[in-house]
This record gives sequence, structure tokens and C-alpha cells, in this order.
Amino acid sequence: MSLKMIKSISPKNYLIAMDSFKGSLSSIDAANAVKAGILNANPDAEVVVSPLADGGEGTVNALTYGMNGNLQSAVVTDPYGNSISCEYGIAEISISNESKVAKARLCAIIEVAGACGLYLVPEAGRNPLYTSTYGVGEVITDALNKGCRSFIIGIGGTSTNDGGIGMLSALGIRFLDNDGNEVPRGAIGLKNLHNIDLSGMDSRLKDCTIMVACDVDNPLCGARGCSRVFAPQKGADSGSVEQMDRWLSRYGDMTEDLLGRSTEGTALKDSPGTGAAGGLGFAFKTYLSAELKSGIDIVINETGLKDKIKNADVIITGEGCLDFQTAMGKAPIGVAKAVKSIDPAKRIVAFAGRIGDGAGECLKHGIDEYYGVTDIVSYNDPADYMKHENAFRNLTKLAERFVREQGH
Repeated sequence: MSLKMIKSISPKNYLIAMDSFKGSLSSIDAANAVKAGILNANPDAEVVVSPLADGGEGTVNALTYGMNGNLQSAVVTDPYGNSISCEYGIAEISISNESKVAKARLCAIIEVAGACGLYLVPEAGRNPLYTSTYGVGEVITDALNKGCRSFIIGIGGTSTNDGGIGMLSALGIRFLDNDGNEVPRGAIGLKNLHNIDLSGMDSRLKDCTIMVACDVDNPLCGARGCSRVFAPQKGADSGSVEQMDRWLSRYGDMTEDLLGRSTEGTALKDSPGTGAAGGLGFAFKTYLSAELKSGIDIVINETGLKDKIKNADVIITGEGCLDFQTAMGKAPIGVAKAVKSIDPAKRIVAFAGRIGDGAGECLKHGIDEYYGVTDIVSYNDPADYMKHENAFRNLTKLAERFVREQGH
């Protein structure tokens, strides 16, 4: 798409809500690159940055920045039991009690991948039979110790398929075999699970509200369950996939016997989203009473993006590659929907590193126009596009050229 003005306006107020350019720029870096380009072309422009994420990679940094919080770190257990440092955010939020009186509360912003992510496990060593979510519970405990009673948790990108029993173990729930011993960590621990003891569960969790960014509706087990759909990507062979599915089904039944059915009247293990992140969605929803919500909707709400949209002439969003997958509901489309719900006439523009196949579908979902770095810059080696300094400079150049062609 050529860099030409579609609407005869002279925008003064810009809102930038960029997702990360994976492997090149964080959400904040991408937004700052666009901001620099806008101001190069029009030093008088008003530019507001609102970091963006969809609950996956980059959510901690984007939300912590957008909510004026601070980054923290905790030493926790990685998928195979080694010690690692996991970064998360803490921000102050306001909540209203029954008397509608607003009170300050600390909110922890966590990506579970920081403790049990697939990227933490070398490819040759990937096997969800033995990888554990224990470290996730340790991060939550660290946040509890620092006074947090609200949580926003992104659950994508795990190496695990243990139904969340590792996380729950770290929070005081005991998963026992027939002899009363705690089962091993990892999905293998589900094999001989005989009893679940809630008596030692951290009592502070009863005072907590937990929102989980979950953008899949898979159940815990069955044809669309986490074992059959996601575990092969984490190193599981066909035999262990079938075993884990059976074990998780029995774990789901045991949980239902212990806690009762869902409020919808369906089996707990059949509830949408319970298969997310190797069954972490199940653990959060059933044992921690978490609310599973769209990741982009959480970010839009918590960063106050809709209020910022009202004052903007042009909203700029984007990601590394804009293509048919973007149109299926990724973060830029979430922004577009929010914009159009406030004012269908507001102009929303997408910038990307590359315009891929099917990008035109984005025009059916609220994006008014889109432009790619590859339209204005060419390298002999494709890897050069990914270098941080090149990506920042080229995105700045794209934004500057766009604004200059608006007549400034």
C-alpha cells in the first residue's frame, strides 16, 4: 500500500499502541520508534504512547509500563528444577468495595513463561512428562509476600503439561500417591495421583483476585485438550500424549469430586480455556477462582487505552508481521475494535516490519491502512531487518515518511 493520505486531515494528536516486533523490538521500543518519527516530521504533534501486548511475550513490560508500575525479580525453580531469576511487575491499582469507596491495592503482573517457558528448555531436552509449573507458584508467593492481592497473569508459551499441579504444590496444595507421598513434579506426577489435600493451601489466596490472559478455548482433555493439541509441540511423543490425556481426565474428575461442578453445570475439565498452557488454565480457574479473559481485552482495560483513544486524531498500531493471522484477532485488531467501538470515523493505521499474505483481511476488521518497513528499506540479508538498531531506525523512518505525506 503506497504511503498516501487517505483522509484529508491534518492530524495533531497521535496515539501509539504497538505490539512487539518479536526478535527485534519490544512494545515500548516499537512505540518509541514511531514516536520519534512522528516528532521528526512534526515537532508540534502531541504523541501519547500506550504499550500493547496480548497476554503473551512482552505482557509484563507492556502492562507494568502502562500501569506506572515497577519491575521486580524472584529466584524461582525452572521447568527442570534449576534456579532462575524471573521478572514480573507490580503496579498500584484502585478497586471499589461494596460502599463504592476506592482503595489502593497492589497488582502483580506475571508471565508464566518466565518460570516454565518452552524457551527455557533446550530443544533436545523437551519432554512435558517431566517439566513442571512449580516456579509459577513461587513467583505468585513472592508477589503475595510483597503485598499483592490482585494478579494479571499471561499463560502462553509453557513447556509443561502438568495441569498446574506444580504451581498449586508451591502454593501449599499437596498431591499425594496411594502411600501418602507427594507425587513427582511434571505430568508424570499425575500417573499415580490418589489424593488432593487442600489443607495447606496459602490462606492469602482467598483474598486475591486473579485475571488470566487466555486466548484459547481448549478444554483440559479430549480431542481438543492440551495433551493432544499442544503437548507434541513441547516434545511429547504419541504414547505420552495418550497417557497424559488419561491422567489429566482422572485429575479433572478428582478435582470435581473435591470442588464440585462449574457454575455453568458442565464438567470442570470441559470448561473453555482449561486446556491453556498445559492445563494451567484448569488450575487457575478451579483452584484459584481465576477469571479467564482475552489478553488484549485485559491490556486495553488496564492501560486505560479507551480513554486515550478519545483524544487522538490518529491511532497507530502494529506488529512485526501483519498478515492473515493478525486478522484472526491478534493485538492490532483488538486495538482497532476498541477504536471503532468509540468512534467509527477515527483513523487507525498499522505499521509492520513486513506485510505478509492476507494482510488485506485486516481492512475488514477496523484497520484503515497499513504500511511495512520492507516497502521502503531493502537488505540483501533478511537477518538485517531483525537487528534492533536497524528495526528501530527503519520504523522511525516509516513513521516520519507517513507523517510528512500528511502535509506537515
